[in-house]
Amino acid sequence: MSGLLALLDDVAAIAKVAAASVDDVFGQAAKASAKAAGAVIDDAAVTPKYVHGFEANRELPIIWRITKGSLKNKLVYLLPAGLLLSNFAPWAIPPLLMLGGAYLCFEGAEKIAHALGVGGAGHVDHPGKGAVIEDPAHLEEQKAAGAIKTDLILSAEIMTIVLSNLEVSNAWMEAGALAAAAVIITAAVYGSVALIVKMDDLGLYMAKNASLGATRSVGRAIVRGMPYFLKALTIVGTAAMLWVGGSIIIHGMEVLGFGTLGHLIHDYAANIGHMVPSYEGAVEWTAKAAMDGIFGLALGLVLIPIGEKIITPLWRAVFNRSAPKKTAA
Repeated sequence: MSGLLALLDDVAAIAKVAAASVDDVFGQAAKASAKAAGAVIDDAAVTPKYVHGFEANRELPIIWRITKGSLKNKLVYLLPAGLLLSNFAPWAIPPLLMLGGAYLCFEGAEKIAHALGVGGAGHVDHPGKGAVIEDPAHLEEQKAAGAIKTDLILSAEIMTIVLSNLEVSNAWMEAGALAAAAVIITAAVYGSVALIVKMDDLGLYMAKNASLGATRSVGRAIVRGMPYFLKALTIVGTAAMLWVGGSIIIHGMEVLGFGTLGHLIHDYAANIGHMVPSYEGAVEWTAKAAMDGIFGLALGLVLIPIGEKIITPLWRAVFNRSAPKKTAA
């Protein structure tokens, strides 16, 4: 009897350890996922454009198709690559992270330049952009494929940021945390996208069919407010990209032994925080984030000509060999 009790006690102890490990995996995944805020917000801001122009009943199926492609990107391609890097070439993670940070800076600066009417090629004008495709099913397939390609780049950046912020004890927990982060982030991004895309329909339904005048007013407010919300989401996403991208580059420079800029920003932010003792921590964090973002914007503006004149044409030459067919005039 005592042996059975001892066995049950051991089983309970193992169960507690396993539960703690699971909690730790999800805790690490959630904590590391928060660090990828810039890329995540941008992903949520960019994706709704891929369902623009489709029938309302096709919006959610397209988003679901992109969601499955995003999970495949993260779990099938990027997770094994991340584990290999972490276990066999950890020295490559900081440079890859900096490369991803530079991409975020480029994207953020390009959005600002485009909004100001400066520059322009990049993602705006390209062969086949204005082509009209006769077959709606083919158009849907092309849009989803384009969104999944874009997601691969953003997912690579997200997974690299998550990987660099994990604090796990072995490869299995690292794999579990990465997989959990991939699912959490994908669900958050595309769940938000689905909600955003269908808010217009919900507002219109409320405005037309609600029995209460207040509810109809809320529906009309939703319909009128969604364009402004999407614009605000784009602004927040752009600012977050520049902040995260700039901070990644600055931290990477410190890791590589070039810490002067990072120390200067830290000291300036600390001095600004001292000016407002009651909110010193918040003010210092805001000042540092703002300076990281300004650095990210400056770097992105330098990278725009390189991206538009060299990298983007090469990318399109490799991945967009065939342009869609145009309808006859």
